Amino acid sequence: VLYAGLMITPDGDFKVLEFNCRFGDPETQVILPLLETPLEELMLACIEQRLAQMPPIAWKQGAAATVVAAALGYPGTYEKGKAIAGIAEAQAAGAIIFHAGTKLQDQQLLTDGGRVLNVTGTGENFEQALAQAYAGMRCINFEGMYYRRDIGHRLKG
Repeated sequence: VLYAGLMITPDGDFKVLEFNCRFGDPETQVILPLLETPLEELMLACIEQRLAQMPPIAWKQGAAATVVAAALGYPGTYEKGKAIAGIAEAQAAGAIIFHAGTKLQDQQLLTDGGRVLNVTGTGENFEQALAQAYAGMRCINFEGMYYRRDIGHRLKG
């Protein structure tokens, strides 16, 4: 997902501070599950400079929500190397798991960053998507894990 950091000058003009396009960001991981058009077709069309000839991008109906599982201390100092459990259970609950700060060592999944996992849920509406994301999050655990429990609370009902 492409997004830009903007500022407004004292004269009221907009200035671009940065453009970002990273698949590792939660802002991307919440949107991609709703993409109906195959991503690889869009990327290939970009590489081959034929995106303008593609049919309009199609999106699935519904909503998605993502919650980040972080290591204790993030965004400051945090420990690495904590065993992660519950990924399969979270997926069985319907959540989509994106690895952010993980590593596989000796067949064991371990924490290796501040933002460890991004757990995404989808549904017919935002409430269902959020419920699925939190259901998946409740399946996952590692020492020092924390996550916000107020994601989307202002948007409900």
